[in-house]
Amino acid sequence: MKITKKKLELAVEKEIISQDQAENLFEFIKGLPSTGPSFDFTHVLYYMGGLIAIGAMTLFMNLGWESFGGWGIFFISLAYAGIGFTLSNNFQKKGHAIPAGICATFVVALTPLAIYGFQQAMGWWPDDTPYKEYHQYIKWHWIFLEFGTLAVGAVIVYIYRYPFLILPISVTLWYMSMDIAAMIAGGRPDFELRSLVSMWFGFANILFAFWVDLRSRKSGDYAFWLYLFGVIAFWGGMTSQHSDSELSKFIYCCVNLLLIGTGVIIIRRVFVVFGAIGCSIYLGHLAREVFENSWLFPIALSAIGLCIIYLGLLWQKNEARITLKVRSYLPLKLRELLSERTA
Repeated sequence: MKITKKKLELAVEKEIISQDQAENLFEFIKGLPSTGPSFDFTHVLYYMGGLIAIGAMTLFMNLGWESFGGWGIFFISLAYAGIGFTLSNNFQKKGHAIPAGICATFVVALTPLAIYGFQQAMGWWPDDTPYKEYHQYIKWHWIFLEFGTLAVGAVIVYIYRYPFLILPISVTLWYMSMDIAAMIAGGRPDFELRSLVSMWFGFANILFAFWVDLRSRKSGDYAFWLYLFGVIAFWGGMTSQHSDSELSKFIYCCVNLLLIGTGVIIIRRVFVVFGAIGCSIYLGHLAREVFENSWLFPIALSAIGLCIIYLGLLWQKNEARITLKVRSYLPLKLRELLSERTA
């Protein structure tokens, strides 16, 4: 929760603290070093500049770089990485955690380009696919770039320990799920196989994110990006499955409801957002196909919606008591995690 001057003034009005205490507390909080991201102009500039630099070496890479040849690409990548390390270390010494983390992330994002250049130089690249297609097409031989990125990312995370570093690692894991499917199928896999691999890989990624969440509960939020891309892969793969069975579609809705419940429990909005989209897709299916000519369906759906709103009111009145009771049955580490997230 962000403490603002307005909230402190409300505490003064309620006679919880004095006016002098409020002013002194606000000045003290304002003087603390900022290590976490916030939505202010300084941080917007940090992330905008960092994402432009990262995008230049990844998403926006063009064919012009192929003229440098394999060794050229490799050594230019190393030079850029050296600049990234230097900036990250300088920012870290000065206590600027956000730009330090962004520059370290820039180094991780350079890794697949450097590996590509090295493979080209050594004559190990299997076809004429240029690097610019790494973020566009699924191919089995991207797997070497991905393993290298994960290895370098793990080392840099261990050294710098900035949560933003998990972003390129999460994206790489997501790409890897699709490329592994291509490798299993011996080329471009059929849509059904890609969906299955994506779903199960995403599920494994979510479990890994939960483990990271527990381990880092008293430090930074290292699990955010893992959860995001894990849920995207799992939900996207599950939603892409085709079935003519109404039972399967109902189970799909139940899984999405479970996602919503999980998101509420562990306080992760990404679960709630995708779960709500999935439930809406199922309700749309019912409206278009199952109850296409039924006048009762919209009325019943409206009644269900109003009941859910009423349940929300009941939950708001009893949330503290129910939460305290439920958490008493949870393992200590999970209780500490939830306490950190709601603090």
